[in-house]
Amino acid sequence: MDYFARAAQLQDQMVTIRRDFHQHPELGFQEHRTSSMMAESLAAMGYNVQTGIAKTGVVAFLEGAHDGPTIILRCDMDALPIQEMSDAPYRSQEDGCMHACGHDGHMAIALATAQILAEQREQMHGNVRLVCQPGEEGHGGMLRMIDDGLLEMEPEADIALGLHLWSPLKVGTVGIAAGATMSGSSVFRIKVQGKGGHAAMPHTTIDPVACAGQLITALHTIVGRKMNAMDGAVILSVTGVQTSTNTHNIIPETVEITGTFRTFNAYTSELLEQHVRDVSRSVCQSVGCTADVHVRHLTIPTVNDKEVVHRVKAVFSKMLNAEQIIDRPHTMASDDFSYVLDEIPGVYFFVGISNDERGINFSHHHPRFDMDEDALTMGAGLLSAATAAYILPNTV
Repeated sequence: MDYFARAAQLQDQMVTIRRDFHQHPELGFQEHRTSSMMAESLAAMGYNVQTGIAKTGVVAFLEGAHDGPTIILRCDMDALPIQEMSDAPYRSQEDGCMHACGHDGHMAIALATAQILAEQREQMHGNVRLVCQPGEEGHGGMLRMIDDGLLEMEPEADIALGLHLWSPLKVGTVGIAAGATMSGSSVFRIKVQGKGGHAAMPHTTIDPVACAGQLITALHTIVGRKMNAMDGAVILSVTGVQTSTNTHNIIPETVEITGTFRTFNAYTSELLEQHVRDVSRSVCQSVGCTADVHVRHLTIPTVNDKEVVHRVKAVFSKMLNAEQIIDRPHTMASDDFSYVLDEIPGVYFFVGISNDERGINFSHHHPRFDMDEDALTMGAGLLSAATAAYILPNTV
């Protein structure tokens, strides 16, 4: 089968679906309309559909006519708490909520891929399990699906495949690489406790604002001065500061600092956590404050299996020119599909969506984020072909 040609026939359908989801975004674990639409569509294609997994998650199973491996395909469904700044006719209709990361496109691609595979059920030597995941954006959705038994479903999955529409890549290109391709993500919250008072009499206080300023500077030196550059620690960022009061003439009792750090291995993550704790306490103690430090690890690094990458890349090489395949799409962004790839060999690849000529070049999580929708055909064609390589012999 020519998977690009079949996906192109579904392009208008994918655009319509993607734009509908874009107009009606739902936050993590609130994807009631979204998951209902995914479940209904997949059931109509002949999939055996389970709902209510991790609250709003959907798992759809298609059993092939012949024995063979089971392939997990995954798409994420949740939007972000961002006010869209767009005049597109399909802009979000929900105040303060938009699909700013491409999940609307992921779902459109997943449905098209599901349809293409369902059309070949009689030739399938294996099975497809399509996972529609809630709460990917920092809500721990995949771990909740795993806790609800996703990886224990029979037959057990042999290979896991997923994709992300990716603004750093131009439309018409794909990124795929073996090993760690996305970082693990951790967040921290530090409560600096001082002694408040009148801003005109700072000598009677223990100023947590001044302490927080010193602490932010110290935190930002950890990666460059306390970590071995070979250990893979790349980013630590303070992203928020909040005082317990918001008045010009009051020195507050507390200041809360929030931030994130990203690494490509568990050892570095643990080491960074200890440095955050040690630096916070020592800086605060030096000026008479105290530090209450909380660290939460959201995801582990996304690691692609070498053998699966080799096989999938060989498929892509038959469908694309060499210059369309990018070999090193490493990013400090993270994704909790990593927990599936930690248990099942697989690959997570990136499909380019940016188009400078059309002004489609805003980054993920930006209020003007959008995509060149030609990427939908590429995504569905590539994902279908990659799946077919395992369960549809001699069709790629």
